[in-house]
Amino acid sequence: MVKEKPNSTRIYDKDGFRRRAACICVKSENEAEVLLVTSSRRPELWIVPGGGVEPEEESAVTAVREVLEEAGVVGDLGRCLGVFENNDHMHRTEVFVMNVTQELDEWEDSRSIGRKRQWFTIDDALSQLALHKPTQQHYLMQLQHSKTLDNTNRVVNATHPPKLNNAATPAASPTTA
Repeated sequence: MVKEKPNSTRIYDKDGFRRRAACICVKSENEAEVLLVTSSRRPELWIVPGGGVEPEEESAVTAVREVLEEAGVVGDLGRCLGVFENNDHMHRTEVFVMNVTQELDEWEDSRSIGRKRQWFTIDDALSQLALHKPTQQHYLMQLQHSKTLDNTNRVVNATHPPKLNNAATPAASPTTA
């Protein structure tokens, strides 16, 4: 069953891309497991929960709302992994990390369309996303690259961490796909 949103207004950026937000939901701070949900169009396949930004809504608010609607979880919103562009579908998705603190027994999409959720290791999630949403694999790759934090808790690129010395070193910004 496809999810219908009757009074939904799509928001576009200045370049004509639809604005979206999503969350990589993690089970713990070690970020070894992520939560995926079944697709509303193809329920045998798994996706990252997310959706369109509503008018006058910040991306972080969208991400939290969509995770509650689609996955039935709440938690602590963490760092932003970046904005990921999908040229095929003309949308840009701002992706956040959420440390899940509660899983609801029932939630909006479980009741209305029978959506399911499941925890996956990063490798298993990458394999699942390859089947239906290969663009979303980039979210998980960025999650892995951004896990290293410097001593001021700024996100740094894990492949090129800054050199630590007495002088303040600006953090390298994570790359996005």
